[in-house]
Amino acid sequence: MIDLRPVAHPIGKIVVAVGGAMLLPMLVDLWHNDPHWMVFLECALITTVAGTLIAVATRGDYRSLKIQQAFLLTSGLWAVLPVFGALPFVLGQPQASFMDAYFEAMSGVTTTGTTVFPDLDSLPRGTHLWRALLQWMGGLGIVVVAMVFLPVMKVGGMQFFRSEGFDTLGKVLPRAGEIASEMTWIYVLMTGACAITYMLLGMTGFDAIVHAMTTCSTGGFSNYDASFGAYLGGPEWAASVFMIMASVPFIRLVQAMRGNVVPLWQDRQVRTYLRWIFYVCALILSYRLFYMHQDANLGEVIRETVFNTISTFSGTGFASTDMMAWGHLPLALLIIAGLIGGCTGSTGCSVKIFRYLVLLEAVRAQIRRMHTPHRVYPLRYEGHPLDKDIIDSVMAFFTLFMLTFGLLIVGLAMTGLHPRTALTAAWTAIANVGPAWGPEISANGSVVDFPEAAKLMMILGMYLGRLELVSVLVLLLPRFWRS
Repeated sequence: MIDLRPVAHPIGKIVVAVGGAMLLPMLVDLWHNDPHWMVFLECALITTVAGTLIAVATRGDYRSLKIQQAFLLTSGLWAVLPVFGALPFVLGQPQASFMDAYFEAMSGVTTTGTTVFPDLDSLPRGTHLWRALLQWMGGLGIVVVAMVFLPVMKVGGMQFFRSEGFDTLGKVLPRAGEIASEMTWIYVLMTGACAITYMLLGMTGFDAIVHAMTTCSTGGFSNYDASFGAYLGGPEWAASVFMIMASVPFIRLVQAMRGNVVPLWQDRQVRTYLRWIFYVCALILSYRLFYMHQDANLGEVIRETVFNTISTFSGTGFASTDMMAWGHLPLALLIIAGLIGGCTGSTGCSVKIFRYLVLLEAVRAQIRRMHTPHRVYPLRYEGHPLDKDIIDSVMAFFTLFMLTFGLLIVGLAMTGLHPRTALTAAWTAIANVGPAWGPEISANGSVVDFPEAAKLMMILGMYLGRLELVSVLVLLLPRFWRS
């Protein structure tokens, strides 16, 4: 029998922290004399009391986690937090159903960015701040999970980063606190720098804070129906820089803050990520310039292309224009970019650059073996050998990712959605990207008109995609509970 107390105790503490975070949007609404502040006070009390009861009931001296407990902690946390994160959306504006509210909260904590609310412009400021906070907290949380838990759980080849990602399983909790502290400082400084930059470029203080939180979490929630289209020009270029920063390994940012910038540039993931962004931008820009109207503004076309490509590649999901109008080839390239994603150990999502590099190494080695079958071709990454279990984990992740992606497309299509809608909705959910395109999508990108079954499948897709699939699906194996 697995002892659930070491799992429930940290979840209870984090729920208490979420309840405390609800006081920030409460203060914003109170400052603007919006009676909606009482909703956040009520939700903060409910959440804090619930989290305290869980933490007190399971208190103890927990300095280690068994492997089953580590899986349960990561999976349980991302299932429980949206329940409490949804409360302000149900009890207050926009008074959504629990399904819609849970969808919005799950989209927030998984930093997906797909919204179910049809009229963002009319929501109270506190609600906008809460949506941004959900993404900001979710972005920080997934960095810690990626650097602490996934390596020791050997999920998707992440065991390659175990030595750099910090310690043995027996010391997960103490090291998690130390790592979270370093990552939080970087995260806070990056968010503050982003907000100040936005304000200098013309955003209001509130808009700058909201968009900085959702930029640095690569989440993409905006407080406008027009998304980033409300701030064209300089803010787009600034957002592009910060989206790239947020989707490179945070351990490299920590090293850079300590004065050692060399590892950041020498990181193969970072160099490949920047190179692939350049390639996709160049292809889309070439296509758009070829079909560009004579009266179109060249600078505007370049800015739109760079911003929206980086937004999709990083999994942020901001949009400053209608990308459907670009044509079929740019749309296909954006979908491919979303399926690649950012770097491991970042707030970026989807498959991640590292796994594609391992896959390419494995394919290259197999081709060489076909030519000279008696020769041994060891697989290496940045000079380090890739063990067989790392390669097997990466291959298993790819298989599960693509299989889940396909099943989601079929499932969403069976609910009556247009094929294009089903494809992009499955893509945006499993890759945690944000935008979707199709006739059922509203003008602001909302999926409010989706059937309940489709929303439920997207919730499951966002959840599985953010937690790297294996860490959740392993819970379905009877052997997991017996071992």
